[in-house]
Amino acid sequence: MQALMPSPQIYVERTLAIIKPDIIHKEDEIEDIILRSGFTIVQKRKLQLSPEQCSNFYVEQYGKMFFPNLTAYMSSGPLIAMVLARHRAISYWKELLGPPNTIVAKENYPDSLRAIYGTDELRNALHGSTSFSSAEREICFMFPEVIIEPIPVGQAAKDYLTRYVTPTLLKGLTALCKKKPADPFTWLAGWLIEHNPNTPRLRHNEIVEEP
Repeated sequence: MQALMPSPQIYVERTLAIIKPDIIHKEDEIEDIILRSGFTIVQKRKLQLSPEQCSNFYVEQYGKMFFPNLTAYMSSGPLIAMVLARHRAISYWKELLGPPNTIVAKENYPDSLRAIYGTDELRNALHGSTSFSSAEREICFMFPEVIIEPIPVGQAAKDYLTRYVTPTLLKGLTALCKKKPADPFTWLAGWLIEHNPNTPRLRHNEIVEEP
């Protein structure tokens, strides 16, 4: 009898996506593509960056010839920043974006987002984190008011469920049995939201929000 192989663990990653100023009017269309590609939009905000903030965000590009034009372009209007999550989010988002150079993308990857929405070498429509470390830094930059906890996987996920989810759920079910509401599902959902043990902690936000 053939032994059953254990199922591989699925690791969830987060990456930063940006809809750049000149393509922001395509927000709904692009978000639809993102969701249909298997991503979850964990967080989203519309904001306006100053040239100084753009320089800090693109600090790894400092000294390159295109750097002044890049910061001027990214601070020219409001943009949409999103935290995307899924298995291998960083690599899948990079693949969906295509090459950073729009001209190369149009020639070699015509179905990529940058080929479809980009206009030239600089204005390539969208941004994506290039690595795990850059994703972590960029998410913290764009969403400084939220402390993003890592998504637990494997044994860490089991420990998290045992420590936080199971006790809260048991309390909710006990309260449900005592209350006996007419609509138990809606009542329990509201109770869990009210007693969420993982409510995000907030800290000061220095980035200007757009309405």
